[in-house]
Amino acid sequence: MKNKRVWILSAVALAVLVVGGSRLLSKRKAAALSSPTTASATARVELAQNDVLIANVRDLTLSLPISGTVQATATAMIKAKVTGELLKVHVREGDAVHAGQVIAEVDPTEYQARVRQAQQQADAALAQVSIAQRQYDNNNALVQQGFISSTALQNSLASLQTAQANHAATVAALDIARKSLQDARLTSPIAGVVSQRLMQPGERVAPEARIAEVVNLSQLELQAALSAEDAAQVKVGMQAQLHAEGVNAPIPARVLRINPSAQVGSRSVLVYLGMQGQAGLRHGVFAQGELGTQAVKTMAVPVSAVRTNKPEPYVQVVQEGKVAHIAVKPGARALVDGQAWTSVEDLSEGAQVLLASAGTVAEGTTVQFTGANPAPAK
Repeated sequence: MKNKRVWILSAVALAVLVVGGSRLLSKRKAAALSSPTTASATARVELAQNDVLIANVRDLTLSLPISGTVQATATAMIKAKVTGELLKVHVREGDAVHAGQVIAEVDPTEYQARVRQAQQQADAALAQVSIAQRQYDNNNALVQQGFISSTALQNSLASLQTAQANHAATVAALDIARKSLQDARLTSPIAGVVSQRLMQPGERVAPEARIAEVVNLSQLELQAALSAEDAAQVKVGMQAQLHAEGVNAPIPARVLRINPSAQVGSRSVLVYLGMQGQAGLRHGVFAQGELGTQAVKTMAVPVSAVRTNKPEPYVQVVQEGKVAHIAVKPGARALVDGQAWTSVEDLSEGAQVLLASAGTVAEGTTVQFTGANPAPAK
């Protein structure tokens, strides 16, 4: 009987402990659930007007990234045309030259002698023409008087024509000799700036030996390689904004030509963009930028306003004085006043979007503006 009473008392004590523990656990869970709400309700953040953007529909120019090497449209490699010793090189790198200016001189002694030789041969041939002409005139008079036959006249005519042909040949040889003498003075075919001086006085040169290079920096080109898919969106006349080494300001460019053939191996298509020369922009520097391909109207926000620290991209907006997170689908990107913007879906027009300067703010945080309410983006 005594054991039965002990067992009953133990069961009652255990039941009391179980009920008490359950009530304590329930209170703790309720406290845990209520604490974030209390924290969210009491959290507050102050924002300036420039921390918030009123979302609206914008005109975006969709663009393609491009890059390449800047090259002068007009370049000239000055090469030797005759063999000889290089007597003078009149220019150095960085010197400005005009079209027709003498760049270098090859020793003309041999070519001057050839001109004199060809001139003397031409003079001798001209004398033979004079003799043959007088012979023909005399025979022609005698034939008319009946003193000689017409055969003699034909022979004198043949001699005259031969002398005339020989004279024409010597005159052509004289022209060739004069051309060689002229080629001993190397001139620039274009105006520009000397970019390379490749030979020094005293060296012996042969035809096609490179002496100097001249580039005209007033008109420049960028050769960009695009995929066939991207190149299909490009048309002649499209505008681009480039950034080059050594130039702080953006460089406007325009599509001049599109290569009709794809490159072997890479299958890329070359697009050529023209630009005006400006201070600091040099032949051979690397440049990159954006090529505008299509204008669209779409809801857009700065790329920096789209947060990616959750499984889905989202933007922070102010709704009824508190911060809310709205999932969005970013789309095409474009540059607006030098800043990257992206089109977004699932965002209402007029929404107050927190920019990157506001930082990441927890949902439910109360917002207080330090100045006037934000204005719509222009």
